[in-house]
Amino acid sequence: MVSPAVDPLMADPAEPIRCRYCHGESGEVVLDLGQQPGCEQFPRPDDDGPDPRYPLRMWCCTGCGLAQLAEDPGLPETVLSVEPQAMRDQAERVLDRLAAEGWLHPGASAIEFGSPHGGSWLPRVLRRGLVAADGRADLVLDTYGMLHEPDQSEAMLRRAARLAPGGLLVFQLFSLGSVLRLGQWDELRHGHHGYWSLPALDEALARYGLGVHRAWNYPLAGGTLVVLANHNPKPDRETRMTIEAEYSAGVLDFATLRKLQERADADAARLRAWLTGRARTRRRVIGYGAASRAVPLLCHAGVDVSLLRAIADASPGKQGRRMPGTQIPVIPPEYLRSGQPADVLLLLPQLLDEVRRSVPEVEDRGGRWIRVDDVLAGRA
Repeated sequence: MVSPAVDPLMADPAEPIRCRYCHGESGEVVLDLGQQPGCEQFPRPDDDGPDPRYPLRMWCCTGCGLAQLAEDPGLPETVLSVEPQAMRDQAERVLDRLAAEGWLHPGASAIEFGSPHGGSWLPRVLRRGLVAADGRADLVLDTYGMLHEPDQSEAMLRRAARLAPGGLLVFQLFSLGSVLRLGQWDELRHGHHGYWSLPALDEALARYGLGVHRAWNYPLAGGTLVVLANHNPKPDRETRMTIEAEYSAGVLDFATLRKLQERADADAARLRAWLTGRARTRRRVIGYGAASRAVPLLCHAGVDVSLLRAIADASPGKQGRRMPGTQIPVIPPEYLRSGQPADVLLLLPQLLDEVRRSVPEVEDRGGRWIRVDDVLAGRA
């Protein structure tokens, strides 16, 4: 295994946790998933482990309201995923809407702060007639970039500094409001440092003379938020309602946020019970989607290769490796076309239509696609 780099903001257990944005020390751990392996550290098959594990906790700051990773080992991302069609479609939908609202002017300048997972929007923007900027830009894109920044304050400053007067800053992010509303506790993982709610983000942007201008909800990954910020924000009714809905959901209330722990424990128990039941009836189950978000779910549930034989994934870099923290092998999707009939547990539910089209043999051979959220909701 690669020796981890040190996160500059990783907490010493003997020292108070310091906020990654406002650097305050007042806050509370609202979710604790115990010791977890690096979610992007897919070991090779000849590495029998045990895999290194590190604390995985969400801490929320009293001062600025940022929910964040309490500590992180600073592990490098070793395997790139393949961008699903659903993410490519999402990018085009957002850009079409930006164009319709007059924000994509041919000849205007653009830059991007992207995610290490790939999925850049900048080439798509340039194809629409914008030009890449060296300095300040009329359009500053952040596609899950803030999520991966250990120092949220410095990261926000860099983005604000690159925005030209009259320009637009666009964030695509997993809103804490969506995480809380949908119980998506498995969004917490090493390498994902900041989970902004809309109210907290609007307050943070004000420090740089910016504010939330628009907030658009999309169903990608269960709940994705696209936030438009500028120097002269004029939120419409939809945006004001979205901000208010997050307030009402309890994104700034620690007692409400602690319910994520209850959800995590209940989901883990339900998944393990479902897989154990399938094993008793000798119904074969294969997983699909060796995504980083599957790692905390499987590890928290104590799922191993005796309950889940393998996980198929389209990423060549993951195939032939195994899931972090378990001996579950990652296999090519082609296996599902020729293997024995099996139920396929879809660990990325939003890909159902895509994978059913790409691997019709699952159902042709008597198997079923079963979304993990249906299992966790008791619908499977």
